[in-house]
Amino acid sequence: MSVARALGLLLGAAADARWGDPRRWHPVAGFGRVAQRLERLVHRDAKAPGVVYTAVLAGGAVGLGVLVERARNPLVRVAGTAVATWVVLGGRSLAAEGAVIGDHLARLDLDAARDRLPHLCGRDPSRLDVDGLAKAVVESVAENTSDAVVAPLLWGAVAGVPGLLGYRAVNTMDAMVGHRSPRYRDFGWASARLDDVANYVPARVAAALTVLLARTVGGDQPGAWIAWQRDAAAHPSPNAGRVEAAFAGALKISLGGRTEYPYGVQDRPVLGDGGAPDAIDVTKAVQLSRHIGTATAGLAALIALRCRR
Repeated sequence: MSVARALGLLLGAAADARWGDPRRWHPVAGFGRVAQRLERLVHRDAKAPGVVYTAVLAGGAVGLGVLVERARNPLVRVAGTAVATWVVLGGRSLAAEGAVIGDHLARLDLDAARDRLPHLCGRDPSRLDVDGLAKAVVESVAENTSDAVVAPLLWGAVAGVPGLLGYRAVNTMDAMVGHRSPRYRDFGWASARLDDVANYVPARVAAALTVLLARTVGGDQPGAWIAWQRDAAAHPSPNAGRVEAAFAGALKISLGGRTEYPYGVQDRPVLGDGGAPDAIDVTKAVQLSRHIGTATAGLAALIALRCRR
């Protein structure tokens, strides 16, 4: 079991690095459509319907993973783990989107950068200048390195296909209903809190890897550690702030501050003590994200080899 899981994780990570997300019939997109239909059926401005919504979708994803995990043929388990890993990872797509926007910023093509930003995050790009766009990209790359790369690989390592699918379901629900808009303040509570729990350890692993690998992009390793330990706790997210602060320190920049979303404005604490990020910092953030993904794949395989059935 442990060897099949480790091999499947490595194959799936390699598939994501080579091909990125499936271009057609992406299962995560299909899950999103199912989630939207269920939301229309059960949505009320209360926590209880949100708990039902979260339990049904997360439980269904875990149950599907259990069916794959119980296969007796080791080749089926390897293939199932590899496909599930490929489907839930977003490392190549994350790096590609960050690199495209970084290229637009380097050429000062702000209209193109604004048009592309919604592919990466939910900020309002119309009000962002060069510095604001670069900050949004670096913060999104940092947070999604944890959410879309480190966390699924670690959950796959300790819980196999149920962990992979269950984590992606939880993270997708958080992205859909977990934000603090009037519609989802109560209904999205369960999804948001479950996502916080699921990402607690992975976010701190991602921050630690950011510190360890900061020098691979010419970054500041002590600065990454200091910013993580000093600034992260003030961030409104118990998890995203860890990785964003570590990235800020590693790249010698400042992140945080005023952040505008379509549903409102958040005044966040400043992370790091450098200047505003620019296109070069976006490129370094993308490179650092790739290095963290590679390191996590190896770490996940080692963890899987240590886990027993």
